[in-house]
Amino acid sequence: MNDTVDLPAVAGGERTVLFVVYDGVQLMDLAGPADAFASAARLADTRYQVRLASTGGGDVRTSCGVRISVDVDIADITGPLDTLMVAGGLSRRQALLDHELVKHVRRLSQEARRVGSMCTGAFVLAEGGLLDGHIVTTHWRFRDELATAYPAVTVLDDALFVQDPPIVTAAGVTAGVDVALSLIEQDHGTELTRQVAQWLVMFVQRPGGCSQFSVWQRTGAVRNEALRLLLSDIAAYPAADYTVPAMAARLSTSSRHFTRVFSREVGLSPGKYVERARVEAACTLLEATAEGLDVIARRSGFGTAETMRRAFVRQLGTPPSARRQRGVRFMATGRTAQ
Repeated sequence: MNDTVDLPAVAGGERTVLFVVYDGVQLMDLAGPADAFASAARLADTRYQVRLASTGGGDVRTSCGVRISVDVDIADITGPLDTLMVAGGLSRRQALLDHELVKHVRRLSQEARRVGSMCTGAFVLAEGGLLDGHIVTTHWRFRDELATAYPAVTVLDDALFVQDPPIVTAAGVTAGVDVALSLIEQDHGTELTRQVAQWLVMFVQRPGGCSQFSVWQRTGAVRNEALRLLLSDIAAYPAADYTVPAMAARLSTSSRHFTRVFSREVGLSPGKYVERARVEAACTLLEATAEGLDVIARRSGFGTAETMRRAFVRQLGTPPSARRQRGVRFMATGRTAQ
């Protein structure tokens, strides 16, 4: 074993963020959030120091075949950490069999200000008993497996990330960037977070309570190019005029023909698709802002709060106020009542 390595939580204005990796780790689970923290370090006086640790300190090969260099053997790390994050990957079962890895993650968690995971990294935390009694999430493909294997853990059906202090868990892949932005915002405020998001060319900073699926992702492949552009605009500009006559005019066709083509290609009627897209837009605003219901209704295309409420009840079975409370629970720095 090498000499121990002291990685202080905060030293010289730096916050140590330690990523735990292993063979088969998902590259984006690591690269996305690590680059978000590193970008914040470049843009602010108070910097993050990103480090990688593995069992034995050896390099690891990611799931896509890229080999990455590791800074330190996880067994050699001493001292408190600011943030301990475990990346995920399809090799989660092999990671769970690495008892040294699980042991040292559990040990280091006792001295970390916050502990988190991306994707199936939640399995490592759960194996170490760190998620018992906590509300968590993971990649949609592995939610049921996590809930079945660890019944003491409450696994939410659908969320990008969940913060139940001191634990934060993310759906993984691109959601790792969302959770990193959320943590940066808690540490340094919205202005630095906005700058980091701009640097990373993020279209929007998604709150934790967002679904892992958008209505666009649930839609099958659309062959009509003009229709594909229309669907993109519905997501980006939900408050625009998306009545059937307006959309039909955009595609230079009759309302009747447009409705037939839209329903065949998308699998939903135009009205139902637009309503679902607007509900998603409103959910994001409810969870990420403190704007009033009337303002959010206008921005998301509903016009009035009552129209929005009826759409929420149809689509989600709950009113907008319930979604706002969900946003408070996901984004708060402290755990709130269920």
